[in-house]
Amino acid sequence: MYAIVEIGSSQFKVEENKYIYAPFMEGGEGSSVVFDKVLLVDKNGQINVGTPLLNGGKVNGKIVEHVRGDKIIVFKKKRRKDYKKTIGHRQKYTKVLIEKISA
Repeated sequence: MYAIVEIGSSQFKVEENKYIYAPFMEGGEGSSVVFDKVLLVDKNGQINVGTPLLNGGKVNGKIVEHVRGDKIIVFKKKRRKDYKKTIGHRQKYTKVLIEKISA
């Protein structure tokens, strides 16, 4: 059984008892979250598709931890102008355990 859920501005395929790395969410470790923007649910081959959202569809999860992604280096340079600039960035993510999918 899996579902496709919209979290933030991204869509994720979620399954029960699996982890996803979603964009950063408010809430402490161990707190529960409910995703109600469910687009599709598959129950053993029986597919329910919403238009655009599925009525009564919910996905319950639990925040496991807050993590940061890999560092991305942005380097800018203009030749012969003595201009160099280095910027680093690390995106924040929330690790969520999917507990229950209900359609």
